[in-house]
Amino acid sequence: MALVPYEETAGVGLQKFHKPLATFSFANHTIQIRQDWRQLGVAAVVWDAAVVLSTYLEMGAVELRGCSAVELGAGTGLVGIVAALLGAHVTITDRKVALEFLKSNVQANLPPHIQSKAVVKELTWGQNLGSYSPGEFDLILGADIIYLEETFADLLQTLEYLSSNRSVILLACRIRYERDNNFLAMLERPFTVSKVHYDPAKDVHIYKAQKRNQREDL
Repeated sequence: MALVPYEETAGVGLQKFHKPLATFSFANHTIQIRQDWRQLGVAAVVWDAAVVLSTYLEMGAVELRGCSAVELGAGTGLVGIVAALLGAHVTITDRKVALEFLKSNVQANLPPHIQSKAVVKELTWGQNLGSYSPGEFDLILGADIIYLEETFADLLQTLEYLSSNRSVILLACRIRYERDNNFLAMLERPFTVSKVHYDPAKDVHIYKAQKRNQREDL
């Protein structure tokens, strides 16, 4: 059973999700991501937003060397793996049910000398935030995590908790429904939000968010 329901559309596009392996080349490494749609559904396949965000990181859009980063709703872990290969210290998170699968992909794709730069850890949005320090991360990454309206308030709370005034949030997503725009409107209350990249072939946007400072709100 899928971790969360997702509306499937007919056609060739979904066939790639049922392949046991998806292969990519990032940061001079071949990355082979194990997929398991039947067991974990949307959490266990590589979505286009993860590929676009990984490409954006590889382009050098943000300084990753020595950066403290976290990936939310990591699923297969592709984005976190790429960030670690590019020099970041990454905490790669998802719900408990997906952690063993996530950990297997991370361990299989990071060379031994980089393994220590990546930690796989449970994070259920809005619930176990006490396991983390407020404002702990320089960079917060999320690929295709904006799609279930009932998670929006918890996701927003999590972003606010984990970020400081210096943190950068990068969210990659395809705008499928009006509710996706609704989340971006919610995000704009505590954060300044701008679109920094668009991949027309994959129809994926990347949004950058940073906390509004007190003066802006006066």
